[in-house]
Amino acid sequence: MRSARLRSARITRGSVYDMLVKIVALFLVAMAVLAMFGRLRFPGHKRLAEAKCKRCGRYRIGKGPCDCEKGPPR
Repeated sequence: MRSARLRSARITRGSVYDMLVKIVALFLVAMAVLAMFGRLRFPGHKRLAEAKCKRCGRYRIGKGPCDCEKGPPR
């Protein structure tokens, strides 16, 4: 036998809209938290900035000079 409480528990439009508002609010809060973490400077940022060539701005791989400093290819 089912209880009368289960039969009368219907989803109304008000409860659906309340749930949607809660979901949207939680999504916006999560996006704000991610934006705050995105603005942080991560360790090693300075070292990455130093790895760029000062003349052309390309990243240098290894310890050798950049291609723009070597001169024309032979």
